[in-house]
Amino acid sequence: MKKIIHTVNAPEPVGPYSQAVQAGNMLCCSGQIPIHPATGTIPDGIDAQTRQVLANLKAVLTAGGTNFENVVKTTVFLKDMNDFPVVNTIYAEAFGETAAPARSTIQVARLPKDVLVEIDAIAVV
Repeated sequence: MKKIIHTVNAPEPVGPYSQAVQAGNMLCCSGQIPIHPATGTIPDGIDAQTRQVLANLKAVLTAGGTNFENVVKTTVFLKDMNDFPVVNTIYAEAFGETAAPARSTIQVARLPKDVLVEIDAIAVV
């Protein structure tokens, strides 16, 4: 059976989807964009947006009973691949470099709310 995960510490979904869904011991987190959950604002710049995305993802993982250490796969969506070095540095702060999850990074034409970055994750609970 699946269990819907929701927390007020991450932004409300901008469409008909859940923040995360747990199935067995796997937690599938929807892509998080850099909306501040309390204010609804989006910070400027790739550095601040990446940090907010990771804060939102951490909140969803916590609500699902897990954390960054148990993430097995992420997908990073970038509006501009030139932002990859900045995102990579901040990502490494959250996940580390020696035991980081598997990851795909994709440049896309456009993201919801015209943000610069979105990250989804699959974790073990």
